Amino acid sequence: MVRFASHMTCTFIVCESVAVYAAPTPDLLDDADALDELEEEIVVLSAHIHAATHRLLVLIEEFDRRRGWELGGHRSCAHWLSVRTGFDLGAAREKVRAARALKELPLISASMSRGELSFSAVRALSRVATAENEQDLLPLVRGCTTAHVERLVRGWKLGSKQDEEERERERHASRCLSIFPDDEGMVVVKGRLTPELGALLMRAVEAADDALYREKDAKNVSAETFSGQAAGRRRADALGLMAERALAAGFTDAPLSGSRAERYQVLLHVDADTLEAEGEQGRSELDDGTRVSAETSRRIACDAAVVTVDHESDGSVLSVGRRTRTISPALRRALEARDRGCRFPACGLRFTDAHHVQHWADGGETSLKNLLLLCRHHHRLVHEEGWEVQWWGGDQPAFVDPRGQIHVNGRRPSAPRLPPDPVAALIADTRARGADPDFYTAGARWEREADIPDAIYFRAMEAVG
Repeated sequence: MVRFASHMTCTFIVCESVAVYAAPTPDLLDDADALDELEEEIVVLSAHIHAATHRLLVLIEEFDRRRGWELGGHRSCAHWLSVRTGFDLGAAREKVRAARALKELPLISASMSRGELSFSAVRALSRVATAENEQDLLPLVRGCTTAHVERLVRGWKLGSKQDEEERERERHASRCLSIFPDDEGMVVVKGRLTPELGALLMRAVEAADDALYREKDAKNVSAETFSGQAAGRRRADALGLMAERALAAGFTDAPLSGSRAERYQVLLHVDADTLEAEGEQGRSELDDGTRVSAETSRRIACDAAVVTVDHESDGSVLSVGRRTRTISPALRRALEARDRGCRFPACGLRFTDAHHVQHWADGGETSLKNLLLLCRHHHRLVHEEGWEVQWWGGDQPAFVDPRGQIHVNGRRPSAPRLPPDPVAALIADTRARGADPDFYTAGARWEREADIPDAIYFRAMEAVG
């Protein structure tokens, strides 16, 4: 097995395993009937859990498609699922990805609903399955272990050495990148990168995404979890963080100089009246004239460097004041010590903006009692999405969503009420939905690739080739 580490170096790992077999003891043989019953209960209950997991994925897909997670201010369906159900964030993302994939795979979905496929098998299979080839893949997957399915998925679609060389030449010649504004004032980024540059970019985006959004103890998540509109927004935020860090560090070996940093600043020109809550809709634009909404200007001005420019009546510049930060370094350190990340319930991300509960343009103080830290997602909710922040009892912030519902830290939803025997209820529910698995429903029939019938194996290979 070959693994590619950082800096394009290779690590060769040789693995050896030794199987150890112990003969059954007399006591074990005497208890064989009881163990057979225990084995059957485990196997059948596992199949019921597979069927129940299918129902869970169906519900997740509907909730995600209807964007129910937005009502609580969550960044994505996976974040909502992690907060509300206790799944690790990485596991939650995989469940959302698989739920979306199952929507387009009716045969695989039906098989899982009967308890024939585990979530692990569906997660692997959904990376290569389509509505056109799932009929050929299902017989193979039903008979293989999940580990075998994972190996097959990784090995499919490999070509010859000559094919690889030709593809590499074509890829290198087609590399490009373009960045341009569209008619709506957004900036469109399009490009094609060589595999190594693309891998470098993806790693950088993943690192920035980790820093922005993932919990400190979150497990690594495969690249397949980055799908859908929510993931696209995460990548956009991560790209912004990458740009900020790159410009802050500079592109030479020399220490960062003030003049170089000044050269790459992003400037927002906004009239003072525009920053006021009840002010007029005056100027609010970037250097190139792109319009920025008044509320976006208020959000940016919460935590930015400000330069006051006085104009004559004819529009000429009268004076330019000194640049000052709305949040001083000392105050920022105090905020970090008090808040320790985003104060929105169940968030806590460390990369944050300082938010004025009462904006300084409306007379609010720039002090600890009027400031709190918010990540960019939740800072945007408060400014552009109609949320409000209130102080409850000292330094406890309460967030009021557009529906008027209040969200505060420490207020946990009540635990779901389960029937006296949850397992029996789960089995009854899956049977009511048409799943009635037995001892052989979910088990693998083939332990080795050589055991797979040729007709099934080669038909599956052709389906994804």
